[in-house]
Amino acid sequence: MNRDFDLAILGAGSAGYACALRAAQLGLSVALIDEGPLGGTCLHRGCIPTKAWLQAAKVRRTVAKASAFGVDAQLGGVEAGQVGRYADGVVKSLHKGLTGLISSRGITVIPERGVLTADDGRGPGIETGGRTHRAGAVVIATGASPITLGLPIDGERIMTSDQALRITSLPTRAVVLGGGVIGVEFASMWVDLGVAVTLIEATDRLLPAEEPGHSRILAKELAKRGVDIRLGTAVTGAVATGDCVTVSVEDGEIDTDLLLVAVGRRPASAGIGLEEAGIAIASTGHVVVDDRLQTSARGVFAAGDLVSGPQLAHRGYAHGMYLAELIAQLQGRSDSTPALPRDSDIARVTYSSPQVASVGLTAAQAGPDAEVVDYHLTGNGRAQILRAPGERETGVARLVRRAGGEIVGVHLVGEDVSELISEGALLVGWQATPEDVAGIVHPHPSLSESIAEANWALTGRALHMHS
Repeated sequence: MNRDFDLAILGAGSAGYACALRAAQLGLSVALIDEGPLGGTCLHRGCIPTKAWLQAAKVRRTVAKASAFGVDAQLGGVEAGQVGRYADGVVKSLHKGLTGLISSRGITVIPERGVLTADDGRGPGIETGGRTHRAGAVVIATGASPITLGLPIDGERIMTSDQALRITSLPTRAVVLGGGVIGVEFASMWVDLGVAVTLIEATDRLLPAEEPGHSRILAKELAKRGVDIRLGTAVTGAVATGDCVTVSVEDGEIDTDLLLVAVGRRPASAGIGLEEAGIAIASTGHVVVDDRLQTSARGVFAAGDLVSGPQLAHRGYAHGMYLAELIAQLQGRSDSTPALPRDSDIARVTYSSPQVASVGLTAAQAGPDAEVVDYHLTGNGRAQILRAPGERETGVARLVRRAGGEIVGVHLVGEDVSELISEGALLVGWQATPEDVAGIVHPHPSLSESIAEANWALTGRALHMHS
């Protein structure tokens, strides 16, 4: 059968390029199609540049309290353009490496806008310009785009996170609309860079998917640093006039220099030929898939943010690698049967200060019979070292266990706890019991001891905490 490729992938973000790399490893001929740069949103407009800005904010926060450690340091202003150049340098380095890696695997990159076309007997295809590239299988991985709530985004005064990462001067005042991951990260970043921030969230707490207690700790810590948090508040409109934005809320108006709309992202499933090719789309814009990420069109699969579930770059990687292995198996290139990771086993992190990291079930989701232990980081030596003298440590490590059984949830809040959540993912993903891992020796002093302490408490032998 005359086909151009074994696999054609529409979208070169986390899911798409991971799928391409793994498929090429398995011997498939691969086309990777995207009019944007390799790496997609995560590398260019999301994960990487955002965390670079957050690192700059952490440096400024550290300098501000240097004297408490006995170190003389002078806190000056923030040159946003220079921070942006630092972030761009990180992105450029990673993009160069990814481009070289894609090239070394023999993957055909087609830098054009693609549209899915139905199977004509030679397999489904992706049309670019006037040419259709037929393949044995197609993976759609076009990601997601910011939700704007119909507000008048102008990219200068009213913007999404895409534009906010490109600013060359910091505002004096900013309103952040949305108390999810993106909104919280920008609020934390900007207040640490010296911006007066108002954070507005329509629900009754920040980070609704996380443990309620950890959300409260985060809110208190942000408020201490000057963030004006308004929960249970809806924005009804916004108007930019000159150098000011007037944000309308239920009980009045807020004047600000900049409004960031950060209420989430919508699957980028429109305008790429999906419905015309017979693919079912949910009312939310997500592509409907089965338990193997197969769409309703034969030979067409979807991955990453197009599929309902947590919008995480590493979930995209996992989907992409899984599909590469599945398609290789279906095409007789591999004998192994891959397993699709469960969403509940995939860790999530909010890189604010403090950080919030979790994997698995919350205490409420685990049910009334679950065993829950909280280890407060006030008893952890490394956590105390990271705090300036006189600062109260508010971090917590929570482990959730089925009654007498396996660990089903690990939930952390505190400085740098993102580095611990991979251990949590191992515990939850491998369905370990506290007794299984009680003998693992953690280095001292380290934040990882907090997981060990909570685990010991679940086995009835708490060491550095009251039982």
